Amino acid sequence: MSRPRFNLRCALLIVALAPVVGCTAAPTPTASGGTDSTALVLAVPNEPTSVNPLAGYGEDGAAKLYDGLLEHQADLSLAPTLATDLPTPSADGKSWSVPLRGDVKFADGSAFDAQDVIATYKALLDPAYQSPLRDRYSMITNVTEVPTTTPSATTAPPTSSRPPTSATTPPKGSVVRFDLAQPYAPFPDLLVLGILPSEAFAQPAPVNQPGAQAPVGTGPYQLQEWKHGESMTLRANTSYFGGAPTVARVTIQFVPDDETRARLIRDGKLDSAVLPPALAKTFDKADAFAVLPQHSAGVEAVFMPAGNPVTADPTIRLALNYAMNRQNMVDGPLAGRGTPASTPVSPVLAEFFEPSAKFAYDVKTAKALLDAGGWVAGSNGIRMKGPTQAQFTIAYPAGDTVARDLATAFAADADAVGVQVLTKIGAPAPTDATVRTVGEPFDPDLALYPLLHGDPKLAVPLDAARATTDPAQRAVAYRQLQRTYIEGPTMVVLAGVDHTYLLRRNWTGYQPVVDGAGQDATWGPWWNLQQWKPR
Repeated sequence: MSRPRFNLRCALLIVALAPVVGCTAAPTPTASGGTDSTALVLAVPNEPTSVNPLAGYGEDGAAKLYDGLLEHQADLSLAPTLATDLPTPSADGKSWSVPLRGDVKFADGSAFDAQDVIATYKALLDPAYQSPLRDRYSMITNVTEVPTTTPSATTAPPTSSRPPTSATTPPKGSVVRFDLAQPYAPFPDLLVLGILPSEAFAQPAPVNQPGAQAPVGTGPYQLQEWKHGESMTLRANTSYFGGAPTVARVTIQFVPDDETRARLIRDGKLDSAVLPPALAKTFDKADAFAVLPQHSAGVEAVFMPAGNPVTADPTIRLALNYAMNRQNMVDGPLAGRGTPASTPVSPVLAEFFEPSAKFAYDVKTAKALLDAGGWVAGSNGIRMKGPTQAQFTIAYPAGDTVARDLATAFAADADAVGVQVLTKIGAPAPTDATVRTVGEPFDPDLALYPLLHGDPKLAVPLDAARATTDPAQRAVAYRQLQRTYIEGPTMVVLAGVDHTYLLRRNWTGYQPVVDGAGQDATWGPWWNLQQWKPR
């Protein structure tokens, strides 16, 4: 039941980008003040509410504090972590069996076993824990331990991001089976969820409580300190089964403002950071830092609320899709780091992407659609439909320069066809449009199903893609979905985005990956941080 991956594309990406950190002058003093590069300070825009994996922390894997049964690799394939091998599906695709390692301990010294896996997934599905990931895993009907008498080596395969450990024989009975309500092709991608000890679930409680103590994990790092609203410090798990990380201390600063992160880098107070493309470009000639562009499966889109009589109008949504000069947005707000896009399927997902499903930049067509839909131009240039003026507000987060610039460009293009869009900083009202990024690099279903399944026309191809494990049939379903989507778009997709990061040229081991919608310290350039070495 293997499915196509992005190996060739990612291999080319790795070849193109991997040397960028290696060809450097002598290492510079780090932000922590040390000279041995065993400590690293990085900055991301957003602070997590919780570091519990059931609350969504590190949902793509690589959570640093925890390990999943599997982990994603640089080419987006899967490799065993707490498992000894990749999962095996049943003939009908409605169950998956996963053999577990027998040589792993949690950071507190307690042994990892099948009961921890079972307890973690059952808590995830239990409404008492209020996990925001519950719907994502709703196809699971049961998780059980399956007795076995066949020992298997626990040496991690060479494709894993962790170094191989010495082979041992795991105890018998270390196979877990996941039963599903129906076949689900991307199921192995969900097995990157961080595993917690069964003792963590002695008392059911919501997992997303702000300030809750971090549960113990098996990962390469432990949480040393969390200054809420400011930073989080991780220390190396010296008993980690994959070997203690050389970068022994990692400080993650939470800095929402793009300009502030750039200033902290210039002041020598950061070793690595998320930066928008335009700001990252100002460091192109920096000796101490490398600019790291990474492809992303995220697309930037303007979400149009159904509760607003203007944005809920199908004619408005369709016309605005034709009114957008997407190439100008890529060249301007994204500083060339992106691709014009018209649907929520990123062009990066090449085997699922439908190139014909796109909107031309066509102001004449946009105006004709509005005319036909009853939106008549007023004396002030703003269209009216009965008593309703074609006006709405678009909100974007403070400090997010990309969202700000896209909102501004969106408003200008809308104004050209008689739709007035006001922009504002901060939390949106229920009737406000918003600039958001959506997308998942591992499988389209993970992002598209919850986003689009509410539309009956789009539910048909989405369900078809879920019902088959055949890669070709799934690709056909997703391409049909995109062709159907552009007939009645629910949002205005603007561009597929590339992400950019800065990294001090003091370490080796960086490997580019394909990002998702967000940028946090668990994925992106730091996904394999535990493998980095000082230069």
